[in-house]
Amino acid sequence: MSTEENKAVFRRIYEEFLNQGNFDVGKDLFVTNYVNHTIPPGQPQGLEGQTQFIAAVRTAFPDLQFTIEDIIAEGDKVVGHVTWRGTHQGEFIGIEPTGKKVTAEGVDIIRFAGGKAVENWYFGDTLVLMQQLGAIPTPGESGE
Repeated sequence: MSTEENKAVFRRIYEEFLNQGNFDVGKDLFVTNYVNHTIPPGQPQGLEGQTQFIAAVRTAFPDLQFTIEDIIAEGDKVVGHVTWRGTHQGEFIGIEPTGKKVTAEGVDIIRFAGGKAVENWYFGDTLVLMQQLGAIPTPGESGE
């Protein structure tokens, strides 16, 4: 596959699988034994694990939307700088719903083979997210 074709699949992952929550397209976008190198401990791997993980995130943030800010491809890898936004309306990693709107950024590296995602590494700004949810204090703000 060309880098342009891999970039197109990357975009589909974000638009259809993540933003729309259309998990039926997963079989077209990911290999069955897909490896997410940054999935939370205890979460199963593979397409099934990825689907469970994203479903849980979408339950916590039902209006979840990702924006691809920039995308670069070389060889079998695509790298995207992404921003995600959502309203915290369900339990998320042990944090009860706050109703807060959050925005966080990250970098996603996905390796492709045969037109499907094989593995990824996602590096997100967890500190900013936890501060927005009130789980970690923001320097300079009072705790009240």
